[in-house]
Parts: sequence; structure tokens; C-alpha cells
Amino acid sequence: MEIKKDVTMENFFKGKNILITGHTGFKGSWLSEILINWEANVSGFSLKPPTEPNLFSLLQLNTKMNSYIGDIRNLKDVKKIFNEIEPEIVVHMAAQPLVRESYENPHYTYETNVMGTVNICECIRTSNCVKSFLNVTTDKVYENKEKQEGYDEDEKLDGFDPYSNSKSCSEIITHSYNNSFFKEMNIPTSTARAGNVIGGGDFAKDRIVPDCVKSALSDENIIIRNPYSIRPYQHVLEPLNVYLTIIKKQYDDINYSGYYNVGPDDTDCISTGDLATLFCEKWGENLKWINKSEMNAPHEANFLKLNSSKIKKVFDWKPKWNIDTAIEKTVEWAKNYKDNNDMAICTDKQIEEFFNI
Repeated sequence: MEIKKDVTMENFFKGKNILITGHTGFKGSWLSEILINWEANVSGFSLKPPTEPNLFSLLQLNTKMNSYIGDIRNLKDVKKIFNEIEPEIVVHMAAQPLVRESYENPHYTYETNVMGTVNICECIRTSNCVKSFLNVTTDKVYENKEKQEGYDEDEKLDGFDPYSNSKSCSEIITHSYNNSFFKEMNIPTSTARAGNVIGGGDFAKDRIVPDCVKSALSDENIIIRNPYSIRPYQHVLEPLNVYLTIIKKQYDDINYSGYYNVGPDDTDCISTGDLATLFCEKWGENLKWINKSEMNAPHEANFLKLNSSKIKKVFDWKPKWNIDTAIEKTVEWAKNYKDNNDMAICTDKQIEEFFNI
């Protein structure tokens, strides 16, 4: 049976001026590619790509969009770009995103994740062009009590480590600017708290799937430092789809503004060990993982799950790719990369597959 493509989203974003902070990162690169395919006027402000290799370069995004390299902590630079672009839509994703890095560089983490958010909010406050603003945070913003049921949006924000806590602060800052300025200015504002994302093109350190890919490409066993920690894993296209939905809906109706959890179904909240096992099964070639738990590792939550019932109800949303498919697509992408194929073609194929469902 032929799948009929829903072009509602594409039509909405076509021709819109959009600013993405953190566009050179993993999620930012996927989001940029989607919007470029939908013929939006996409601009990005970010540091240089954080890894080598990186998805931003593999997709040659610097040739497809207005890419500005700079530091989100520098208000003067952010304002200059902001005034030049005059974005209708702002997606704030720039961050220091790693828990372990935040233990090593807490000051930089807070500067980036807290003052970076302040700077973006200041640019929005002092402009008259923004019609939809989304701040992307994390599922780790909540005070984690290791409880079995998922966290609701109205629970206490108090991340434990410097990364998680700085993103809690980013949430609170956004709430304050919204209450103090944006509501009166009629600027729809939301935050999205997403769980762990996986997919092709993530080369970051200290992340389970990039570690699996790196080991597989090197024909080495995968090293797992905490196989029993449970996380809500989802393919990167899942939260990006939700972000785009929030942006569109609140652009059309400010009453959709709010604070949203974006997580997978309960069946896709699995342990790191089970995730590694599934990856090995999908990869084949006798790939294995071994447990090398660290005795004095920095604190990380062992159990974390979101309750995403609000976003399902408000937007009639449900995940499209379960964890099995998410790993399958990640392996497909990585094997294309291994074979030196055109990664833009592979990435665009998966975007088409996802949004045609």
C-alpha cells in the first residue's frame, strides 16, 4: 500500500527564518538537515563541531545554511547575529551536554548552559521578530529520586550534577523570562525535556551508542562501565519531530506554550547492558560487550524515566520507531559510514522514512 506523505509540517516551515543554536552538534545537525530539506531559511550559531569526525561536516551543512561560528556566552556576538537574521523561530540547543565533562569543567558548564540561555532570552526580549521560541533541555532536570514511575512536568527541578543542574537553571530562566516578558510580548515559549537520544552521526565521547559504534568500527569489544543503569532511549528523529510540532502549534496558537517531557514508551526504557546486547545483535560480525564497571566513577543516576502522557494528550503524539528500530537505523547509518557512502543520502533517506510513516 502506498504511504501518503503528510506535507503539513513541510509547508509550515518552508520559507521561515529559523535560528538554531548548537547547530553543529548531533541533534542540531539532524534538525538543520530536516529544515533544509523542507526549504526553510536556516541559520545556526554555535561553536565549531565538537568532534572529529562529526555529522555537521559529513552532511556539508556549512554549504546549505547560514552557519555562524561563535560562543553562546558572548552576548554581543549573539545579538549581532540575531539582528542580522531576524528569526521568526528560535530553537535553543547550544549547551555543554556531557555529565562527566561537567564534573571536570563545572564553571564552563554553568557559563554555557545558564548564561547562554540568558543571552538568547535577552535577544528575544529586545527584538520584535520572534513568533515561536523553544528551549531544549533534558530529562535530567528533575530531582532524581530513582522512583519507578516517570517524572511529570510539574515535579521539582533540581539536577544533581553540574550538567543536569545547569539545565534545571536553564529551565527556570526560561520560565522567568516567559512570565516577566514573553507572555506580555505575545511570544509563544516552551521547553522540551528529552530523554537519551541515539542515531547515526553521534561521535560524542562518554555516550553508550557512539562507544558501541566506535568499537564496532575498530573490531574491538564494547566496554560498558555501568550496564545496569536504565534510561529512556529514543531515536533522535523522535524528539526532533516533537520539537517541530511544538514550534508549529504554538506559532499558530500561544495556548500550546508549555513545558513538555519527550520520552519513549516504557518498553523502550532499558538498561545500558540490554542496549549494548541489542546493538551487537543488529551489528553482527561476532561483536560483543564486556562489563568494566568503575569503582570511583562520578555520580550518575541509575534509573531515570519520563512521563510523556501530557505531550501525547496535547498533540495526539506517539513514538514512531521503537528501540529495536532505533538501533537498527543507527547500525544502518554506521555501516554506510564504514563503507564511505554519501552520508547526506543515508541521512535524508532515514528522514524521509520517518516522516512518511
